Amino acid sequence: MSEPNLLCNAVTDDALFNGKLICRQPRNGYRFSVDAVLAAHFVNPGADRRVLDLGCGCGVIGLILCFRYPDIVVEGLELQESLADLAEANGRSNGVGSRFSVRRGDVRAIAESVSPESVDVVVCNPPYGGRKTGRLNRDSQAASARHEVQGGIEDFVRAAAFAVKNRGQVVFVYPARRCNTLLAAMQAHRLTPKRLLPVYSYSEASQACLVLVEARKNGGEQIDILAPFFIHQHGGGYSPAMRALYEASPCLPR
Repeated sequence: MSEPNLLCNAVTDDALFNGKLICRQPRNGYRFSVDAVLAAHFVNPGADRRVLDLGCGCGVIGLILCFRYPDIVVEGLELQESLADLAEANGRSNGVGSRFSVRRGDVRAIAESVSPESVDVVVCNPPYGGRKTGRLNRDSQAASARHEVQGGIEDFVRAAAFAVKNRGQVVFVYPARRCNTLLAAMQAHRLTPKRLLPVYSYSEASQACLVLVEARKNGGEQIDILAPFFIHQHGGGYSPAMRALYEASPCLPR
């Protein structure tokens, strides 16, 4: 079976877990960042679970989850055909094609792609930029993935709530400055935040740059605010904790 033309000359091969996992992604289009790696490690699916990655891009979150949890099944939902093709090819090339698949679909019309309350876990690294905020990326693929031109946070949270089972787990990574927006959307759709991890660029930073939030559908009111996580260390480079997420397979704090 031939791979998409995209794989021939317009991608890079990026290694995780000491080369045990290779994620191909567009050289000049949308590329995954630490956000996706953090989100993948924050998920705690349990055994024999079905996981849905909303807006899966090149599939890196699903690939990490399949690598770390050999008994789960991951399905991605991706609107952009070229990225969906690439994600599927990544699944095949990493030997997890039987447990990793991609549906072509729009989160704004989630019912056309996914049955209600049909998955145990939903994970999402949604577009962060508002339609009228910041400079829109000239690359249309990256613009769609990074800006809310094809669905905002309300759409992604609504889709997650629709797809996940009662008491199921939902994980989002989102800019810390927009945390209120994410939490309000979750509460509006009966997704109760249970764990929140503030992520800082480095230990000297005065404000968090990201938050990782795990919610439960119709969960209880208690929430655990976890100790800060630092991406970079003083003097440059990844912190030991961040570096470990690329080189080993630990979980972020439970």
